[in-house]
Amino acid sequence: MEQVDLRTIETLQSFDNFEFIARQIVEGFITGLHRSPFHGFSVEFAEHRLYNIGESTKNIDWKLYARTDKLFTKRFEEETNLRCQIVIDTSSSMLFPFKDNSLQNKLAFSLYSAAALIHLLKKQRDAVGLSLISDEILLHTNARLAEPHIQMLYAELNKCLAAAQEPSSFNKKTSLSTALNQLAETIHKRSLIILFSDFIQDGDNAELFDALQHLRYNKNELIVFHVTEPQKEELFSFDNRPTELTDMETGETLKINPNAVREAYTKTINQWFDELRLTCNKFHIDYVKADINKGFEQILTNYLIKRENMF
Repeated sequence: MEQVDLRTIETLQSFDNFEFIARQIVEGFITGLHRSPFHGFSVEFAEHRLYNIGESTKNIDWKLYARTDKLFTKRFEEETNLRCQIVIDTSSSMLFPFKDNSLQNKLAFSLYSAAALIHLLKKQRDAVGLSLISDEILLHTNARLAEPHIQMLYAELNKCLAAAQEPSSFNKKTSLSTALNQLAETIHKRSLIILFSDFIQDGDNAELFDALQHLRYNKNELIVFHVTEPQKEELFSFDNRPTELTDMETGETLKINPNAVREAYTKTINQWFDELRLTCNKFHIDYVKADINKGFEQILTNYLIKRENMF
């Protein structure tokens, strides 16, 4: 299967089904794994072992029985009992770059990445929860594995994507430090926390770093996916003509000549990104730059690497 990215997702949107699209992403990814250096990662079971009389027969490998005339069961990776909490920043800056009826923005990328992770976690029989945040926690579910819970998560992702097309989705401010500190207080069992955010905020950077460290409390593991649109957010690749920019969180506008401010802007934004990356490394937080113009493999591969290293 070809690489699935946001442009491909738009052609699948007629299905209006997060689970279907997530399955397409993950199955294409797994097919790619079998042709890549990561073929050793197991996304279904760890190994076979001899069946013991009296055990449940649900995990017997009947195809292997037909070849060997012996009963073996599949020992699944879920015996590690991983708990995963997926956290998505839904503030208005995540709608960039905004185009009417387009899914090619940071929030859509994060939502579909989350859907793919949920499907992969389900295949591995790991428990998963979902948290949506902006300046506070908008939604929080505890990590579970039950099928009704998984279906509810897909429904919430779909609801969030639909709401992003409404005018009320603008001017939604970010206070990551507040929301993440609240979240840290609600997660009481050791978990793998996966955070999607563009880390664009007006707050104190020190408070944000304290909140990230707070999430590591109780020996939680943390992957930060820094969601970016590099062409405009990092390279500032606007045409050299008078341009009006609008702050998606405050509604304020600013008229600029891109060439006049590009050097100062790129220096400032790259300093911030470097500070964020180095601070995450200092706190033993996995930091991943997630380019929305690339496929979802960058998300799933880094998740599998982290999961492998945890056990």
